[in-house]
Amino acid sequence: MSDLASRQPGITLIDHEDDDDAADEQRPLLFPGEGSISDGGVEERNGGSRKNVVRYVSFVCAILSCLCAGSITAYSLYGHLFLSRLHYTQLQVNLVSITAELSMYLPVPAFGYLCDRYNPGPLSLLAGLFFGVGYLLAAFTYAQGPPADVGGHGWPFAWMVVAFVGIGAGTSCMYLSAVTTCAKNFGRGKHKGLALALPIAAFGLSGMWQSQVGSRLLYESRSDGTRGEVNVFRFFLFLGLTLFAVGLVGSVGLRVVNEDQLIDDAVEELERSGLLEQSAFFRPLPDAGYGAIETETSSMDESDGRRDAKDARRTREDNSKKTWLLNGETRRFLTDHTMWWLAAGFFLVTGPGEAFINNLGTIIGTLYPRSVHDAEQPTSAATHVSIVAVTSTVARIFTGTLSDLLAPSSSTTSRYGASSTISSTHSLPTPRKPFTISRITFLLTFALILSLGQALLASGLVQQHGERFWLVSALIGSGYGAIFSLTPIVCSVVWGVENFGTNWGIIAMVPAVGATFWGLVYSAAYQSAAEAARSEDGGGGGEVLCYGRACYATTFWAMAASVWVACGCWVWAWRGPGGWRRRGIPV
Repeated sequence: MSDLASRQPGITLIDHEDDDDAADEQRPLLFPGEGSISDGGVEERNGGSRKNVVRYVSFVCAILSCLCAGSITAYSLYGHLFLSRLHYTQLQVNLVSITAELSMYLPVPAFGYLCDRYNPGPLSLLAGLFFGVGYLLAAFTYAQGPPADVGGHGWPFAWMVVAFVGIGAGTSCMYLSAVTTCAKNFGRGKHKGLALALPIAAFGLSGMWQSQVGSRLLYESRSDGTRGEVNVFRFFLFLGLTLFAVGLVGSVGLRVVNEDQLIDDAVEELERSGLLEQSAFFRPLPDAGYGAIETETSSMDESDGRRDAKDARRTREDNSKKTWLLNGETRRFLTDHTMWWLAAGFFLVTGPGEAFINNLGTIIGTLYPRSVHDAEQPTSAATHVSIVAVTSTVARIFTGTLSDLLAPSSSTTSRYGASSTISSTHSLPTPRKPFTISRITFLLTFALILSLGQALLASGLVQQHGERFWLVSALIGSGYGAIFSLTPIVCSVVWGVENFGTNWGIIAMVPAVGATFWGLVYSAAYQSAAEAARSEDGGGGGEVLCYGRACYATTFWAMAASVWVACGCWVWAWRGPGGWRRRGIPV
């Protein structure tokens, strides 16, 4: 008797009945259900076509959601106006962005849990509400002007912080609902990598097009009629209304196809793995207490009321089965040591990547002394934000597509073998590829590319040569984008897609910690070098700015080393004792 099933309260293990009527009456909760297999080919084909339409409509909605969800990345478009128009301090401006980032990353596991249990649609609606309320509150807070503590009559600074908490949470909800939909609908097919890479790449592009709309359409006109700064109030209203509408569309359009089959197939795998005995099933007893023994019922003629009660009971059993399975999947995910190695590597890589992107402006400012005016410098932060975004997007699509073509695959496209009969396109055997490259090889390669960009910066190659800085931005952007594309794909391959929202949500929260840690390390090194230089110059007041390789070299050598350690973590999870290779997982 399975220890795993026996620990569930209110669940009884019973033997499979040979009698068809009894089997139908006592349908076990862990039995995958064969009624859909024997209903006839025509009905199945029609249902399959209808489900494919739903699947691809959901994919389009997921792309739309991700194309809009990354609005927080346009923060640099208006952040400086918080300083000049609202008279916030630099610390307060940074606090707003940090708050948004923390509210975007830290709640991801909780949102992923809700997405897995209640489907992506409600989470998309929640995202629309978060965005709508957040941006409307931010718009009217901005319109009120400077707060009272700096001599104005506007709303307190705390209201802006609250607004961006909602914006960060909305970003997380909309992104996760879209990516989870794609993972579950296409995670068992041969194009799983591309199906995940496209929405993730779309998320990277969202801030770019929204910034263009703000700067080119929703701008303030100068006295001479030329284009000035973005009209922040109108821009926030545009984002709030647009993202609320996209959330509504996603609440209707984001649908997981054949989720019941995913659950049933996962149960079959548990049985084959030995966690459940092949001949034993469990089901909750509707009227019995804990530990009661099921007694066989023999009723051939059921009234309509009894049939309704039976259907209701089956619905409760299906819901109980889903909850039981997903809770078990979460436990197995958290107790799998390879998950912790994967998450550790993700932390060690994404933290330095996030810190580089967040501090691009100050890094470029260290390349030339203050005597060189901005107009005389051959590059700017805005240029390199675009370079990072474009190379990151290209790398996400490239690695997702290439991993589909070259990564190893199991004997069937389904993670659970050829037993799945709901969708024949997902259960046909696939020919063995003559040449394969593991997804981990791609992951390691692009991590090393990212570290190469950090090492080039730390070496001083671009000091006083801003025209070379594009190489650093391109290398780091490519590596960063590929890591964010490949890691969720690996997560779906190793641990399946039934609990993808929760599993990926747990891993996806680590960049917040990594970015905070490496941001503090960079700030401390920058401040230390600036103060040392000022002491050598005899002190003096004014701003503490840093110039020279000493401002960043030590930090970026440490970041490169961090990425190399991350590669070691991934190799250990892949080829170490109890690793994916030894388990036969075609990662």
